[in-house]
Amino acid sequence: MEDSTVETNNTTGIKQNRVMAVEEWIMKWEQNEIGFHDKQVHRLLERNLDAFLNNRTKLRIFFPLCGKAVDMKWLADMGHSITGVDISETGLKGFFIEQNISYIEEQVPEIPGAKVFKSLSGNISLYCCSIYDFPRIDVKFDGIWDRGGLVAVNPCDRECYANVLLSLMEKECRYFLVTVSYDTSLHGGPPFYVSDTELDKLFGMFCSMKYLGKIESLIEMQKMWGLDYLYEILYLVTQKSNLC
Repeated sequence: MEDSTVETNNTTGIKQNRVMAVEEWIMKWEQNEIGFHDKQVHRLLERNLDAFLNNRTKLRIFFPLCGKAVDMKWLADMGHSITGVDISETGLKGFFIEQNISYIEEQVPEIPGAKVFKSLSGNISLYCCSIYDFPRIDVKFDGIWDRGGLVAVNPCDRECYANVLLSLMEKECRYFLVTVSYDTSLHGGPPFYVSDTELDKLFGMFCSMKYLGKIESLIEMQKMWGLDYLYEILYLVTQKSNLC
């Protein structure tokens, strides 16, 4: 992995052992406590779009823990097919309502209790289920945009989460992974800090990782936690034989 040149975190303070229950995430959406939701197309995705698309068109793009990310419509409008997964029905329906996209609701035979919301145009499908159940659908993707996924799952679940994402990658898949860096003595997560060492442990056996850049992303909610900086860091993850 290339050096991301990110400041070293102080890990001697607050331990990142917080565990968020599914019900807590659902409640955050229902109570509109979604400071993590970005209302604009993400700057790192926009700046590095060429690297993500890699001269390809009509891609199948996956959004893990998608919420109502506006990036989904942005990429769909370019002609790509979008699939998202989130546990919150509120967030998924909110996407279609806010983007003024008509949709239908269907059951998912492969996952008992799951629902899928599909745009009438057929190019956006958002699944309401656990990310860990989604591989039952048996589909693979040309691109993955993971902003807020890995850093949101409980640290004890990271390996399982990473294995799910690896199982969804087509041979030429380009996985854009965004992590965060901040003073961990002041906040225990989420979003959780994931070190380069941990990333290598999760993905290094099968994939290469390339650092693409970082941006300062501190918002008011995070200032209330006591943080004075927070960086979002972008990596390109590809199967080792396919890194350009």
